[in-house]
Amino acid sequence: MSDQATATVEAPVTTRKAAETRRRPRRQSPYQVLLWDDDDHTYDYVIEMLRKLFGHVAERAFCLAEEVDTTGRTIVDTTTKERAELKRDQIHAYGPDWRIPRCKGSMSSTIEPVDDGG
Repeated sequence: MSDQATATVEAPVTTRKAAETRRRPRRQSPYQVLLWDDDDHTYDYVIEMLRKLFGHVAERAFCLAEEVDTTGRTIVDTTTKERAELKRDQIHAYGPDWRIPRCKGSMSSTIEPVDDGG
């Protein structure tokens, strides 16, 4: 028989809270999709675009069209950054308003993180 001592290795102690914290996914900060006013697009264009791209009902789309016309901008969606980028790009790709001959392209849109008030 050997006189070697048997070493015991203990597993590190992990608290339940620490384990839960590691497994919990980080929440993404929301982003807003902003639509900017111009004089080259009709209410009908804005309403049509908002219904097709965002699924807004006609009444909501009209209210957003009215807001962008009177204030210069409106928030059309609040979502993840990736979806906000997609929706901004879809607005930019929507094309000109055929109802206005001078209209050469889509409306302007930007995204920004939601102000968390902090």
